[in-house]
Amino acid sequence: MRGPAGGAPEPAADTPVCSAKGCRADAVWVLAWNNPKLHTPERRKTWLACEEHREHLSNFLELRGFLKDVVTLEAWEQAAADRPADG
Repeated sequence: MRGPAGGAPEPAADTPVCSAKGCRADAVWVLAWNNPKLHTPERRKTWLACEEHREHLSNFLELRGFLKDVVTLEAWEQAAADRPADG
């Protein structure tokens, strides 16, 4: 199904979408980052990216020294499933 004005397909309501401004494409990548002025070294914030925006978003974070890792959404979710629950 095509999105508004013939753009990217609209994702399902529960499908993670790209974090790029205005993009509603399905996310394929997780960009893990932190701002060392605000976050402890082990803290990871995440942006999601589609194929089209992975490089742009990665470059944005890398230029600021924030980017820590880029992995597929599938690998990120599998790693989260493999970690023991807190508590």
